Amino acid sequence: MKRAFIFLTCMAAMISCKEAHENPFFEEWNTPYGTAPFSRIETADYLPAFKAGIEQQKAEIQAIIDCPDAPTFENTIAAYELSGELLAKVGGVFFNLTESDSTPEMQKIEEEVMPLVTAASDEIFMNEDFFERVKAVYDNMDGLNREQQMTTKKLYEAFVRNGVALDEAGKKRFSEINTRLASLSQKFGQNLLAENNAFKEAIGVTVSGYPDFMASCEDRALREKAFKAYSSRGNNGGEHDNNAIVLEILKLRAEQAELLGYPNFAAYQLSDKMAGDPATVDAFLQPIMDASMRKAKQEIADMKAIAGHEIEPWDWAYYAEKVRAQKFALDESQTKPYFQADSVLMGVFTAAEKVYGISIEPLEDVEVYNPVVKAYKLSDANGTLLGIFYADYFVRETKRGGAWMNNFRDQYALGDEDVRPIIVNVCNFPAPSEGEPSLLSVDNVQTAFHEFGHALHGFLTKCHYRSVSGTSVARDFVEMFSQFNENFAFQEEILKVYAKHYESGEPIPAELVGKIRKALKFNQGFMTGELCAASILDMKWHELSSEELSKFNGPDDIRAFEQKVCADMGLCKEIIPRYRTTYFNHIFNSGYSAGYYSYLWSEVLDVDAWEKFEAEGVFNPELAKSFRETFLERGGSEEPMALFRSWRGGDPDPGALLRARGL
Repeated sequence: MKRAFIFLTCMAAMISCKEAHENPFFEEWNTPYGTAPFSRIETADYLPAFKAGIEQQKAEIQAIIDCPDAPTFENTIAAYELSGELLAKVGGVFFNLTESDSTPEMQKIEEEVMPLVTAASDEIFMNEDFFERVKAVYDNMDGLNREQQMTTKKLYEAFVRNGVALDEAGKKRFSEINTRLASLSQKFGQNLLAENNAFKEAIGVTVSGYPDFMASCEDRALREKAFKAYSSRGNNGGEHDNNAIVLEILKLRAEQAELLGYPNFAAYQLSDKMAGDPATVDAFLQPIMDASMRKAKQEIADMKAIAGHEIEPWDWAYYAEKVRAQKFALDESQTKPYFQADSVLMGVFTAAEKVYGISIEPLEDVEVYNPVVKAYKLSDANGTLLGIFYADYFVRETKRGGAWMNNFRDQYALGDEDVRPIIVNVCNFPAPSEGEPSLLSVDNVQTAFHEFGHALHGFLTKCHYRSVSGTSVARDFVEMFSQFNENFAFQEEILKVYAKHYESGEPIPAELVGKIRKALKFNQGFMTGELCAASILDMKWHELSSEELSKFNGPDDIRAFEQKVCADMGLCKEIIPRYRTTYFNHIFNSGYSAGYYSYLWSEVLDVDAWEKFEAEGVFNPELAKSFRETFLERGGSEEPMALFRSWRGGDPDPGALLRARGL
């Protein structure tokens, strides 16, 4: 912690004493658990803090390079891991708020910050002198423990993947692309937020509320209008159109991959993932698509029998709900009264406490960034602090769509001090209305458990280095733990704690629970099909070379490509990909490029793991302990498949996914 103060003393020429005193990022936070003092942070504080943080880390990297001693793990790799403290501090707050509580002022700052941060990162990972020290450690790792080896490997590969071996012209171009991509991704996200808000104005329902609306709206013409508005976001012309941005991103990514010797961006992106290469992913996805479409044809027949007409994409949710009511005597109006948002969160906590032996308590003395956000403290069974949790559950116009987990502060060890994480779960559940609580759908409930599964991965980690702690694992491994946690949502022992009628307090009837469990495999042709279709669309975009992409010029080419990909994969006309290109935030603004398949890939792992729990006891403490110690505590300190094999005793079974989804 003292390094920041020493550095800032040296920054006197750049930052006045008055500014340094008033800007909270330049102070040690004497707040409960070192949480951010949100009420003291002004928008004007961010840019000076970013600039100072960049300069601080630059000086720290130069000190590593100038070290007269031979490169070692401690004086090179560990020293890098501890660099950039101020930059991490301001970035942890700023980038979380631009996603969950953005304003036009914050967006303007983001436009200025992104090129600065990107250029600073390029300066580090294209520094040949620094790389030579890292390489010296990487080439002689025999004396290091496994976590140190993985940390070294990750840093070494970051240099290679960021173009350190390119000539000067190549480095210059690679850096230019990075800077441009950062700006384009940020603009894509801002456009999508504006389009989401425009959708709400036009239809009268939020993007997050769209699925429920489509399932309950009796007016077919209105459903068609809503579907067309929803599925054309980012493709409406005007200032918030994403077509040109998408094409430029794709072309730049392909060029960048080719600079490094890869045939396309997908090959580059997958080279350090579990899957390894595009062919493996393609071969994994197509059988899932085939199975889901076989199921979808049955589902279409069931809906046509009720509708009496052909099923269009805007009919699916509405008539699927009719079929579900007919087959299972179940609809959301029956279940929602038992899933009040605050109670569901208590259920999420109860499951974690029961499975992992931890305790969770509300905090009243911790500041939050929005009045609806709630703060909690997580402690281990022996009373030691695991971390601080923010729950930001309800939809608002300043928040992007979807649901996610992120860190305000990572876990790492600083000498004898174990720095514990500060983690947030952000969702877009319906907000409470005047006099009425927020009542959640079954899908919302699963989302709450899903995101807290990510949080547990972050809280239970016991690593020494930030780059391998918690969720810092391969993209196609990280979703295993969030999806695994969903399995606890409808276990009887957990339901009896949280699933109580919001008015009467009566527990959810066993008959209704049985219907929910049976219905979880309902409509899986559609659910799996739209997810798999988006995964394939992502892959096919990123398997294109620069030469192939040079032939794309505008919206018509994007639509034609989408249509061809959907036809080639065998997607039926009644279903569209979960995300079409111009609103596919995961791959153009959230790090899942050539990686959306990871949800299905990870599901094989989590379902296979869950089958072991079902066989040996869902609440078996010894099994949960081994799961925690093998996976959650280890983070990215070992290769994913090595961890899985050591715990499961063999490779994951691909058939587990199809069994779990009833395909």
